[in-house]
Amino acid sequence: MKTFHSIYTFHPKNKTIVTLGTFDGVHFGHKKIIEKLIHNSSLCECESLVLTFFPHPRMVLQDNSEIKLLNTIEERTELLKKSGLDNLIIHPFDQVFSRLTAEEFVSTILVNQFNVRKIIIGYDHRFGRNRTADINDLIEFGKKFDFEVEQISAQEIDEVSVSSTKIRNALIDGHVKLANDYLGYNYLLTGIVIKGKGLGRTLDFPTANLQIEESYKLIPKNGVYIVQSLIENKLVYGMMNIGFNPTVNGESKSIEIHFFDFDGDLYSKKIQIQLLDRIRDEVKFENIEKLKEQLLKDKTVAIQHINSL
Repeated sequence: MKTFHSIYTFHPKNKTIVTLGTFDGVHFGHKKIIEKLIHNSSLCECESLVLTFFPHPRMVLQDNSEIKLLNTIEERTELLKKSGLDNLIIHPFDQVFSRLTAEEFVSTILVNQFNVRKIIIGYDHRFGRNRTADINDLIEFGKKFDFEVEQISAQEIDEVSVSSTKIRNALIDGHVKLANDYLGYNYLLTGIVIKGKGLGRTLDFPTANLQIEESYKLIPKNGVYIVQSLIENKLVYGMMNIGFNPTVNGESKSIEIHFFDFDGDLYSKKIQIQLLDRIRDEVKFENIEKLKEQLLKDKTVAIQHINSL
């Protein structure tokens, strides 16, 4: 898959079959649409193309948007890369782009830039300045500019929407296994390891403190999770706490991972964590000793789960 960071750097050698959308989560519903796209492109020897935007349009058009996404843009790119696509364009969304009229978008981008043969789009998709154009307008543009329009059925669109909502709600409620089932892969957290207070080491549970720079990334419910990560080409398991460390009067939210079979230096390194299951809520214990006793129990539960995989 070739990745482009602007519409205007993409110059196809052949006609293209195009779809566009956020594709946040790249879950089963999204994959069905992408499979349809790739199948269509193979039938006519065209290039498959997904157009997505970053930042998310709501981040640009809505003041103080608190939208939370399932993927960072880097995670989304990596997931789409596995789908077999020919091309992915991640175009910077800004106020100028949002003011393109529907016909300007179709003529200058779909037709002149993408050399589009067919666009596959949802029945409820709206586009152009103030989102005034719909699927019927697009069909008329297709007649005018000589490209096909295929509607993604209401059922498929609803499936995508419902799945995305269910995944977000499952993560907010701490039901990570359910979220993973909907996603078709383990939920990901990607960040840089930073120095913490070193409390974990005094408890014989040294931790890597994960800093996620993207404020829009959805962080699951506070609590203790079973996780895995690929570090130095080795699959390493561990347990992770999301929360405020109330036993030691923590003041800020943190994400801390204790790896079971890794003792290397991860400071300043970028790592990706896969969430496998959730053990319990975050609890304030009477003292440090009680906390340590619970951590040992958590580790036992986590290892039993890992051994059952």
